[in-house]
Amino acid sequence: MQPKDTVAQFIADTHAHRFDEAKALLVEEGFEFVGPNMRFLDRDDMLSYQFGMAAIQKDLILRQLSADGEHVFAILDYRTNFEPIGDVRLAVWFRVRNGRIQTVEAFYNAAVVENMLGGNLPSAN
Repeated sequence: MQPKDTVAQFIADTHAHRFDEAKALLVEEGFEFVGPNMRFLDRDDMLSYQFGMAAIQKDLILRQLSADGEHVFAILDYRTNFEPIGDVRLAVWFRVRNGRIQTVEAFYNAAVVENMLGGNLPSAN
């Protein structure tokens, strides 16, 4: 599978709340997720957070997906059922190595998420 296909499948699995399938597309060791207000160094921790957010997810719309070798870039609209958040536009940079996603760097308006969670954001030690 090409890096772009791997990321497309990861996004589709996340959208459909198929977290076990999404997990299989992430490296077991050396994984890193970095966002503007959180960081995960373990894929299970990141997916647990995603699972918790699934309850407010109305839709996840892939607007753009492009690749440059192992680097894959996605623009997403994360639509929620939670009024204080509304919809969040995400830019996400994935790095895929040996058929699995190793790093995910997400860019979005962190203030919206911080307000929703009351400043209680997860982070890796």
